[in-house]
Amino acid sequence: MPRVSEAHRERRRQQILDAARQCFVRNGFHQTSMQDILGAAGLSAGALYRYFGSKEEIVEAIAAEAVGRVMGLLGPLSEQQPPRPLTEVFEHVTTGMAGVAFEGDGIGYIAPQVWAEALRNPRLHALVESRYAEIRAAIATLVRAEQDAGRVDPAADPDDVAAFLFGALLGYVLQGAIRGQASPESFTSALAALTGPRPARTATAASTRRHREARPGAPRTAP
Repeated sequence: MPRVSEAHRERRRQQILDAARQCFVRNGFHQTSMQDILGAAGLSAGALYRYFGSKEEIVEAIAAEAVGRVMGLLGPLSEQQPPRPLTEVFEHVTTGMAGVAFEGDGIGYIAPQVWAEALRNPRLHALVESRYAEIRAAIATLVRAEQDAGRVDPAADPDDVAAFLFGALLGYVLQGAIRGQASPESFTSALAALTGPRPARTATAASTRRHREARPGAPRTAP
C-alpha cells in the first residue's frame, strides 16, 4: 500500500473540518450527526474516524483552528518593535478577521455555538480558556507597550485592560454574527474615541448637551 503523505493527511483533515463547519452553521452542533458530516465531506466512516474519534473532537479542532487564526493576526504584532498603537493593531486584526469570520461558513457563526458548548463541556471549556488566555496575554503585551509610549494610563493594570479589549473583540464577532458583517472601521474608530486624548469641552458641546437634556423626558445629568 502506498504511503500517505503528511500533506494528504492534512488536506483530508481540513476537508472534514470544512464539511463539519457547513453542517454546524446550517443545523447547529446538536442537530448535526456524524452521518451528516460524512455526507457533506463525501467520505466513508472509516476515513473520517481515522482523523476524529467523535463529533466533540471535531468541535474542539474547529475551536482551536479559529483561535489560531486570531493569534496568527495578533501574535506577530505583539512582538513588533517599535510597537504599533492599539488602534492600528485592532484595525489589522478586525480587518483580517472580517473575511474568515463572516463570509460563507465563517468562524463568526461557529463561535457563539462554541461558547455555549463550552459551558457544558469541561474539556472544550479548558481548551477555549487556555487559547483565549494566549490572546489576552498578547493584548496585555501591547497594552504595556502603549503604557511605555504614554498612550495608556500607566496606573492601569495591563491584564485588566487586555481583558476589556478582548471582550470588545468577542463582541465584534458576536455583533457580526447576529447583525451582519461587522465594520472594522467602526470598531477601530470607537476604540480610538475611548483611548485617544480627550478634547476640552467647548461651549458648543456644552450647549448641545444642555439642549439635549432640556427635551421632554430626557434624563438629567449632574453639572
